[in-house]
Formats: sequence, structure tokens, C-alpha cells
Amino acid sequence: MSEMIGLLILAALLGLLVGWWIWARGRDGATAPVVSSGGADAVAHRQLSDDLTRCRTAQERSAARIAELEAELAARVSTPDSTPSAFAAVPGGDSMAPAATELQGDVAPVDLDGDGEVDGLSDADRPAALAEARGGQPDDLKRIRGIGPKLEQLCHSLGFFHFDQIAGWTDREITWVDANLTGFKGRVSRDNWMEQAKALAAGSETEFSRRVDKGDVY
Repeated sequence: MSEMIGLLILAALLGLLVGWWIWARGRDGATAPVVSSGGADAVAHRQLSDDLTRCRTAQERSAARIAELEAELAARVSTPDSTPSAFAAVPGGDSMAPAATELQGDVAPVDLDGDGEVDGLSDADRPAALAEARGGQPDDLKRIRGIGPKLEQLCHSLGFFHFDQIAGWTDREITWVDANLTGFKGRVSRDNWMEQAKALAAGSETEFSRRVDKGDVY
């Protein structure tokens, strides 16, 4: 009888031990992370890995592009672009042509007679000029009404020293001079230099030249 009771107690203890072992294994299995090849965790892991790869690739490309831009900028700073100001695009065309250039210093050619064409644009219309006055003695151009001391100096700078030079100008030459008198544009035509110069070159006088000779003007 006592042996039977001992066997029962031993069996009960053995059962409790087996049950505890099974319970412990079940608890450990519940806390341990399980990653299966087809689970959601594996998908998320692959997604994160792909995103990281793309970011690294984009970063490398950005760094390369930044390096290219910095090199290009450095090259432009060391060798600045030159923009030719004397050229302008031809309207309605793709070619480049010289823009209208200035003939005398900062004097831009203008349309004085209103015919829609720029006057004084071509050196072909410039009157014959002298490097200096004949015999070193220029005529007193101030005897022409409309030519004061400053304008006389300007005429000298353009190579005009004598009455007969002015008297022989053609219409195109008058237009050229009118367009290139800095600060005095149009004075040749407006003050009728030609008629006065013809008279003075011929040895005659004008009412204005007589006043100059008397000292009533300058």
C-alpha cells in the first residue's frame, strides 16, 4: 500500500515537472522575435534596406553634381565671360552684326532730317579734314554766326580750320558734321554756315563778321 502511494506521488511530481517545463518553453517562445521569410517584418526590413540604398545613391549623385557646379563656377570666376557691347542681334535673324558705333568720342549718330535714316553713320560722308591749319594760320571761324570759341575748337579737332573747307561741303557732308558736333548738333544747318563761309572765303564780309571785327561780339 505504501509503495502504491509512493508511486502516485512520484508520478504527480513527474507530471508537475513536465508541465512546468512545457510552460517555460512556451513563455520563452512567446518573447523571442521570430522572423519568417514571408512575414510582415521581413517585408518592412527589405523596404527599409531599399530606401537606404536609394538615399545613399542620391547623395552620391548630389555630391558629384555639386562638385561639377563648383568646378564650373571656379572656371568662370578665373576667366570671366566677355560680352561684346559693340555687337547687337539683327532683328528677325540669328546672326550678330556690329551695332551702330559712335564716330566722334561719345557722339552717337542721329536722324537729323527726319527721313528715318541715321545721319552721319558712315565715314564716307565725312568732309575732307586737315591735320593742321595751312601755314599754321587758321581762319577766324568765329566770324561765322553760330560759331563761338568752344565750337571753333571743336571744328579744329575735327580738322576744319578754313572758310573754304566749310564752303565746299556737300549736303551729305553737312549732315555728317551736324550729327557729329558734340553738344552743338545741327548748328551747321540751323545757322547757315555754308552761305557765310562762301562769302568769307571769297574775301567778302557779312554783317556778323563786321561786328566781330569791331569787337562787338567777343
